[in-house]
Amino acid sequence: MARARERGWPADPEPLPVPVVDNHTHLDSVVGWSSDGWPGDGAADLAAHLARAAAAGVGRMVHVACDLDALDWADAAVREHRELLAAVAIHPNEAVLHAGVREIAPDGLEPDPVARHDVPLDEAIARVERAARANDRVRAIGETGLDFFRAGPAGRVVQRAAFRAHIALAKELGLTLQIHDRDAHAEVVEVLRADGAPERTVFHCFAGDVELAQVCADEGWHASFAGPLTFRANAALRAAAALLPPHLLLVETDAPYLTAVPHRGRPNAPYLLGPTVRELARVRGQGLVATCEQVAATAERLYGPW
Repeated sequence: MARARERGWPADPEPLPVPVVDNHTHLDSVVGWSSDGWPGDGAADLAAHLARAAAAGVGRMVHVACDLDALDWADAAVREHRELLAAVAIHPNEAVLHAGVREIAPDGLEPDPVARHDVPLDEAIARVERAARANDRVRAIGETGLDFFRAGPAGRVVQRAAFRAHIALAKELGLTLQIHDRDAHAEVVEVLRADGAPERTVFHCFAGDVELAQVCADEGWHASFAGPLTFRANAALRAAAALLPPHLLLVETDAPYLTAVPHRGRPNAPYLLGPTVRELARVRGQGLVATCEQVAATAERLYGPW
């Protein structure tokens, strides 16, 4: 008989030897998972998740709010919990819907607008700006960028315009930029070079190869690695991680998505960052303590003190 697939939250892992920072997580979505690990009643609350993360050696996080409904939640969370800083933006796939584009993209999915998408794109980005200006614990603009898997021709035009607006906002406010880049490496680089990247720029959930890694190394752009670094098929991603200078490296969960091996396919949360950190250390031939210290220091340099 085939073994039943495990569900729910994985057990607490072995703690990391030095606390690290989760560079990118969606905690409002994490707490929306029920205690058995599937969408439900939000039985695991935010304080419990933060405590569980701290026990695993993940003491600080950048919580990412990238749609209008998420802005107020993020504002309240980072004011109440000193472990958290925030990034705010209109996600590129959200931007398409705010702009009224209703095309089927390469992902083959029908557009699914909801009430928040009645707000025009310019006003949505203006609300992001107001959220960033109103709270000094908002330290990044993101995630923003290009997602050509989920955008057709009209959507790609909208995404580029929204990306440029977010780049300008990050520079105006002196904040770090967190980039979403899916199937659009060359185009993202083109926009960054044309408009001038912010001083502190991060490719969240870096998904490139050694070519993109070399561009990041040349430009001084940061790469944040998530669970896919541990996936067996991703040799090119591990080669990229090995190439990048150490001061440009970060780690993240992108929770509740992209859970690292050995828990791939189960819900993700910041307490499960350890396997990605350990794989980064292995790929680079570096000790785990040194890797933890390095990525934590880089996060503080990018976002300031918590």
